[in-house]
Amino acid sequence: MPKTKFRELEVSVVVPVWNDVESIQPFLVDLEKCVAEETSRYEVIFCVDPSTDGSEELIKTLAKKDKRIRALFFASRAGQASSTVAGLTHASGRAVIVIDVDLQDPVELIPRMIQLWRAGDLLVLPRRVSRSGEPLSKRLTAAIGYSFLNRFGHIPIPKNTGDFRLMDKSLVTRILSMPESHIFLRGLVAVANQNPTYIDFIRPPRPKGKTKYNKWFGGIRSGINGIVSFSSALLDGIMLTGLILAFISFFLGLKLAIQKLLGIYIPPGNASLFVIVTFVGGMQLVGIGMIGLYVGRIYEEIKNRPRWFVRESIGISATDALDMARSHRYDELGQAK
Repeated sequence: MPKTKFRELEVSVVVPVWNDVESIQPFLVDLEKCVAEETSRYEVIFCVDPSTDGSEELIKTLAKKDKRIRALFFASRAGQASSTVAGLTHASGRAVIVIDVDLQDPVELIPRMIQLWRAGDLLVLPRRVSRSGEPLSKRLTAAIGYSFLNRFGHIPIPKNTGDFRLMDKSLVTRILSMPESHIFLRGLVAVANQNPTYIDFIRPPRPKGKTKYNKWFGGIRSGINGIVSFSSALLDGIMLTGLILAFISFFLGLKLAIQKLLGIYIPPGNASLFVIVTFVGGMQLVGIGMIGLYVGRIYEEIKNRPRWFVRESIGISATDALDMARSHRYDELGQAK
């Protein structure tokens, strides 16, 4: 197969991978079949966290047979969000599709996504009308997290959408201009564009392999990341709680003073005082913890560390990859400042 000229590419497909050897080849077969309906000018960028199941070796083998396959192999665990942004950084297509390799994001939607993009839509979001393929804990935390963000957050974030999406290159450039170390892609995309086009679909169960998603804590971590990154509601809640407790304490103290003046017997070690003091102490600890989330986030941001380190790459200069990882600012043409 002749080598694809990256400057002529129409679509880049960014695929984060971590120990997904069972899914890689079936994914590529389905992807080629579906994308070929719309364009032959595409590339696939695998963004691979250190894997021990043969994923890296399989991707290298497949890349030798198909020059459209490019890859970044990270020196240490970057995580799905940073891996995805690394892929966006090196995407050469005029449109970029982000999709998981586990086949739960239907590749059959890609032709329709490309058609909508060609018609002028800058952002196409597949939206789940059913989350039957996900554990109850994930569905519950997702519902709570999205409701909280859309009620108290700075910007609305579309519900029932994952990272599966098509973005115009101009939109990708906007996203890359935002220097967050803790990346919440759905929030960054919402900041860059508030006019998505939706495609509804039913998400199937994962057909191969086991999910790496922690069904108990994965949604909670993701939700906290989104809330802290895109809302100050936790800090506002601390202040409001403090005011409420102050009023309660004031009126309780006033009641006890009146009882004392009226000669009403007050039993020593009043239980209500004990409850209030204990409750206030607990709320103080919760408040300190919430403040710590924001302070910790500031601490991580000001260190300005590279968001990933590339150990090896296919079709991408490792030096360029490191430079892009360090760069947090881009101009309108997508060039690193």
